[in-house]
Amino acid sequence: MKIIDLSKTIEYRSDDPFFMKIKVKHKSHKSAKLLIRFLGLPFKMPFGLPFKLFPKNFVGWADDTIQKMGVHATTHIDAPWHYSPKCDGKPAKTIDEIPLEWCFAEGIVIDMKHKKDFESITSSDIKIFLEKEKLKIKPGMIVLIKTGRDKLYGNGTLDFYTKGTGMSGEATAWLIDNGIKIMGIDQWGWDLPLTYQTKKAIETNRSDIFWEAHLIGQHKEYCHIEQLTNLDALPYSGFKVAVFPLKLKGASASPARVVAMIEE
Repeated sequence: MKIIDLSKTIEYRSDDPFFMKIKVKHKSHKSAKLLIRFLGLPFKMPFGLPFKLFPKNFVGWADDTIQKMGVHATTHIDAPWHYSPKCDGKPAKTIDEIPLEWCFAEGIVIDMKHKKDFESITSSDIKIFLEKEKLKIKPGMIVLIKTGRDKLYGNGTLDFYTKGTGMSGEATAWLIDNGIKIMGIDQWGWDLPLTYQTKKAIETNRSDIFWEAHLIGQHKEYCHIEQLTNLDALPYSGFKVAVFPLKLKGASASPARVVAMIEE
């Protein structure tokens, strides 16, 4: 079996905007040795071991602390709770309530790399692609939308979250109506870029533009993955996808290690 990683590395990057900043503190092996030797007794911990009783060649244990990371900061899966407190009049699921059966399934890639920045992906676009490639969407699949915008990440600009295509509301609804519970995209967000949506809403004085695809989740239950990578490494079909979120109580989303599996 070939396993292909579709996830970003969780790391600090100076060029990330403030709302995507991640901070992880790495603790050395040496610091653990000092903790074991000297800090146990004052803090009533089961340590205080003399150095002479340390196992031979024991250098201490490494440890790390995630000091800052939003649940939407890296490759992650959004829960229905992110879109609205209710879905179709019922309490929306938080990330710990997502059925795990949704999170492992046959995958399909919908190639939308030809779509220009700020041009919505429609259900017609998806249908044309499926017909051209002789593919079918089946209920329960995990649908991955390939835009190629993952290449914008880490280029030293703000392009990753200010540029891109994005799913329309009607295309999102169409996928849900065809039995899709989990869908994902390889750009910063599921919709058109938020900065663009804001600008267009103000210019046109319309209230139906901002977050239109996300807000389908107010009426139709689904989850989407954002900030996928490496979709170019996948065939359009013939693979499975695993996207298991952390079990964060009451959370709107969770980082996820998203992988594709291809039988060889």
